[in-house]
Amino acid sequence: MRGLLVFGVLLGAVLGHEDFVGHQVLRISVADEPQVQKVKELEDLEHLQLDFWRGPAQPGSPIDVRVPFLSVQAVKAFLEAHSVGYEIMIEDVQALLDQEQEQMFAFWARAESTDTFNYATYHTLDEIYGFMDMLVAENPGLVSKLQIGNTYEGRPIYVLKFSTGGNNRPAIWIDTGIHSREWVTQASGVWFAKKITQDYGQDPTFTAILDSMDIFLEIVTNPDGFAYTHSKNRMWRKTRSLNPSSACVGVDPNRNWDAGFGMAGASSNPCSETYRGKSANSEVEVRSIVDFVKGHGNIKAFISIHSYSQLLLYPYGYKTEPAPDQQELDQLSESAVTALASLYGTKFKYGSIIKAIYQASGSTVDWTYSQGIKYSFTFELRDTGRYGFLLPASQIIPTAQETWLALLTIMEHTLNHPY
Repeated sequence: MRGLLVFGVLLGAVLGHEDFVGHQVLRISVADEPQVQKVKELEDLEHLQLDFWRGPAQPGSPIDVRVPFLSVQAVKAFLEAHSVGYEIMIEDVQALLDQEQEQMFAFWARAESTDTFNYATYHTLDEIYGFMDMLVAENPGLVSKLQIGNTYEGRPIYVLKFSTGGNNRPAIWIDTGIHSREWVTQASGVWFAKKITQDYGQDPTFTAILDSMDIFLEIVTNPDGFAYTHSKNRMWRKTRSLNPSSACVGVDPNRNWDAGFGMAGASSNPCSETYRGKSANSEVEVRSIVDFVKGHGNIKAFISIHSYSQLLLYPYGYKTEPAPDQQELDQLSESAVTALASLYGTKFKYGSIIKAIYQASGSTVDWTYSQGIKYSFTFELRDTGRYGFLLPASQIIPTAQETWLALLTIMEHTLNHPY
């Protein structure tokens, strides 16, 4: 009976969902700068309601865009008229969403412990918060849960602290899910949390790290947005704060930091997916981390995890000049992506944000780097666009496993190169 009840609740949530029937994801290939500009013209046509998964950057860099059913013909005609190449990456977005929901229904079960928790399926905010409580209860000497703030809609913002004792030790920060639709990141964060408790005392490399340093892990960095991806709109990216000047909701929390804030690479339009907000740190979800990092004062590595594109990025995003530590960051990135590829052969590119993808102002790691946190990195996990933000749940564990090897490389380097 309880199973039926749960199914009914889940189904009710689904019925309230925004519909993506007939929406396609197109991969646009731009050969030169004039073609990049043509695609940017498309981006500015609000009535088309385009959702750029990978925005226009330099020629040769693929652009992925979700096109609503009613705009598909117009967009294709525009591209063809200007001889801009494209291919259909996802024929029908709703079909993938239906598969994702079916998988979640099929594998739904209330876990009694973190050993029986299903790491190979996607979970809701409540389920993830429940997992965190179980992990703390099972590992009281190693794991604690901190509340660093409340979201715009009043949800608690939690961070897991992994520590073997001592006060204000040097620390590593990892966050996942700052963009709420990037579900493989929160799912990987859950897996990382369990992995930390399993490997401490077993894996000598990791044990040495946690014997000297603390790890802070924020699994759901944008709880309001994440809850909204489950209840209403799976494609939601931003926060859920209301904008007094607009009917459009939310701010891109990865354009809201006080590093090049308001420069090119973020939008001043509240309806844009990359809307920067009215001022730096306007979003409480961002400000909570800012206050925590400043209050702690001893964070040595800061790693923010996104999807997708298979990239490992370091500062800067808002300016072309190389970071003072570029050579070391580049070498460490190479080591990390080599370690990552050693498991399943997954290939990551690496470089500064502005060179590897595009200009982005007000981003997390540019701010952390400006605060003196030398090892500031952003990951973009699987894949390269076949599924994009709708990565099948069967890829969660492989994604987390390979990413862990890269994280371990960065953490070990941070331990062995104190500054």
